[in-house]
Amino acid sequence: MNFTLPKIYPITDRRLSGLSHAEQVRRLVAGGATLIQLREKSLSPRDFYDDAVAAVAIGRSADVKILINDRVDLAIAAKADGVHLGRDDMPADAARRLLGLDAIIGTSTHSVEQAAAAIEMSVDYVAIGPVFATATKDDTSPVVGPAGVRAVRAARGDIPLVAIGGIDKGNLDTVIAAGADSAAMISAVVVGDIEQNLRQLLSK
Repeated sequence: MNFTLPKIYPITDRRLSGLSHAEQVRRLVAGGATLIQLREKSLSPRDFYDDAVAAVAIGRSADVKILINDRVDLAIAAKADGVHLGRDDMPADAARRLLGLDAIIGTSTHSVEQAAAAIEMSVDYVAIGPVFATATKDDTSPVVGPAGVRAVRAARGDIPLVAIGGIDKGNLDTVIAAGADSAAMISAVVVGDIEQNLRQLLSK
């Protein structure tokens, strides 16, 4: 599919923001987001479904793409625009068969070798990380640093590449300079004034 990564790729977090996914999406859309990932680790499937349906409706009304973290089933049920898959989630090829050719599918990787292998699958982008230490995940892999981003870009220059993990206003330029097309961000966007946070990041 014809898909372009935005400079900033926000990921929602209810615990950090204190807001529903739908409300976070509303504020992110107002701040200029074009692609948003809904990440949920504690809600029941039914409650997450209800929240995701509302979030997708807000995104669709503004032509903003909404992806679901991990859950292909919920992405299908909520009619989301795609899914982001972790290393232990459904294989990308299987997700593609379920979601169809028009869906956006991204995948997490933690090394040059994983990134190179991932791009051979039916994915639209590859995420590499964690670039820096992060407190938003309990099961993080070793930090790859900007050097890891550069290594992936050098090995496969054609990969649509997302950097993730500990990225904020202070190190965003370093990550982009290392070769990332996009920076996935959680805390730096959803803590505090979401709309203002995103506008400031996009203007850098």
